[in-house]
Amino acid sequence: MSDYKTLSLKHEPNGVWWLTIQRPESLNALNAEVLTEMSEALRMIGELPYESARALVITGAGDKAFVAGADIKELSDLGEDEAVAFAERGQSVFQELALLKVPVIAAVNGFALGGGCELALACDFIVASEKAKFGLPEVTLGLIPGFGGTVRLARAVGIRRARELTFTGDMISADEAFRIGLVNKVAPASEITSLVQSILEKILQRAPVAVAASKKSINRAWDMEIEEAHRFEAQNFGELFATEDVREGTRAFIEKRKPAFKGQ
Repeated sequence: MSDYKTLSLKHEPNGVWWLTIQRPESLNALNAEVLTEMSEALRMIGELPYESARALVITGAGDKAFVAGADIKELSDLGEDEAVAFAERGQSVFQELALLKVPVIAAVNGFALGGGCELALACDFIVASEKAKFGLPEVTLGLIPGFGGTVRLARAVGIRRARELTFTGDMISADEAFRIGLVNKVAPASEITSLVQSILEKILQRAPVAVAASKKSINRAWDMEIEEAHRFEAQNFGELFATEDVREGTRAFIEKRKPAFKGQ
């Protein structure tokens, strides 16, 4: 496994990976190096077999921030072409994350602002501590979100709420984020890890190929016309019948026992 300067990547025996952004001195702000290392880590996890990679959890170092945004010092020196390239790089990495074959949980332990909110939005769902704060404050800098925020926020909370949050740059609490559907669950900071683990416990009992197929179907069908989406879902459904996990799952149900899925 590569050594990372801005990330910590840990692997548990059950196939769960924990990726921590390690720049607490800058509230885990995203810069070019973080994006490059994150892309390397995601590619490595994506190439592993299911027994070695069942899920990914992303969080931030320290107790103040998940990710407080992009590194403003780095942004301030960019020209127009460089800014386009920087935005496209962030979008590309976050799309890699969104398309990763395993479930990805954002464990938000503090500020998730700007690029940090966009990073959380690229994950499959978000678990937040009670003290977490969310927002896209780019307009306060004369900017707009550039890592997918104007795309993913509207899909998560609806276009009118997304307009309000993006136009005002307002920061909202974890409870408000939960109320509008941005966050899945909220818990005291001391209970975040155990809450994430309890969710993962359920997912790890399910067939890995079926979980991956569910993620693929939801992501791909989101922007399709309903007839096309139905066709894609049916194809995805049918492909699972070439796997051993389907045979094991159906046999286990008939035999009234727990299935032993292998991700094959």
